[in-house]
Amino acid sequence: MGILDFLTGEFIDVIHWVDDTRDTMVWRFEREGHAIQYGAKLTVREGQAAVFVHEGQLADVFSPGLYLLETNNMPILTTLQHWDHGFKSPFKSEIYFVNTTRFTDQKWGTKNPIIARDPEFGPVRIRAYGTYVMRVSDPARFLSEIVGTDGEFTADEISFQIRNIIVQEFSRVIASSGIPVLDMAANTADLGRIVAQAISLTVAKYGLEIPEFYIENISLPEAVEAKLDKRTSMGIVGDLDRYIQYATAEAMARGDGAAGAAMGAGVGAGIGMAMGAQMTRQAGPWGSASPPQAGPPPPPVEKVWHLAESGAVSGPFGRGHLGRLVTEGRFTRDTLVWAPGQDGWKPAGEIPELAQLFTVMPPPPPGA
Repeated sequence: MGILDFLTGEFIDVIHWVDDTRDTMVWRFEREGHAIQYGAKLTVREGQAAVFVHEGQLADVFSPGLYLLETNNMPILTTLQHWDHGFKSPFKSEIYFVNTTRFTDQKWGTKNPIIARDPEFGPVRIRAYGTYVMRVSDPARFLSEIVGTDGEFTADEISFQIRNIIVQEFSRVIASSGIPVLDMAANTADLGRIVAQAISLTVAKYGLEIPEFYIENISLPEAVEAKLDKRTSMGIVGDLDRYIQYATAEAMARGDGAAGAAMGAGVGAGIGMAMGAQMTRQAGPWGSASPPQAGPPPPPVEKVWHLAESGAVSGPFGRGHLGRLVTEGRFTRDTLVWAPGQDGWKPAGEIPELAQLFTVMPPPPPGA
């Protein structure tokens, strides 16, 4: 190697950084002896910043652009070195390139459940997770507070600390928000903005900012969710007696075995009650067995009818309900009705069980 090759390798003319890792936040321009030629060209691309460190001190910070490294372009470094405008010798400094673009899809989540007080359920345990976006807002502060002398600093090295800050502030916000657990899913956007504002002051001390923060899910323990599902199911069913009547009539209309199973369940319930009463009476006052007695028969299954009115079907209705409709004038002899086992639709006046509803007329009102 000739003397010209040695000098070319020792003194650098162009200083730049091209990042293809997608997770590197800071990269130190490596050069043996850190010798930088006076008048060299520094290229700082969009989404980057270049920080000069001279003898352990932060010197200059360069934003995107093309720079000729001379005394008039490096005022702080010139002051530290006491250079005059005639200085032409190489100088030794460390150059750190800082990635100022957004680092997206950073994960956060609660490692342990958060205890909050819900106005309806009382104390509950909550878990949550989501994503956030971070970027370097102050390259000099970030280099001095976090990076130090690390030659290559990645997002993974700071994400754990950011997650701890997020979880701490999220726990405080959730505990003091007073939002019911059932309404948190509808307020994740507002909660996210509150958490982002709460952590902004802390991360700003590191030279960072969180421009976007998202809460993807807030969940309860599995046991609590199971109880909540049961409560929701009971609310949907409503009146259990009317629901059983409706389900029985629908099953008989379809012709499947569900109605038979429902009727069998009613018969079985009656038999079970009879057997329980019989076992209770088997022991007399002195322990002697009394003769077995037959229990009451199972309750009969009430017959129900469907009504056809203006092309729409309503029901099923029991006989007592239809009697009230007669009184209100909403059910007449000409109303078409159908019941399980009946051959097609028929006028109510042709069915003996229903015709009686129209023959019993109320007495005249007093004073008529």
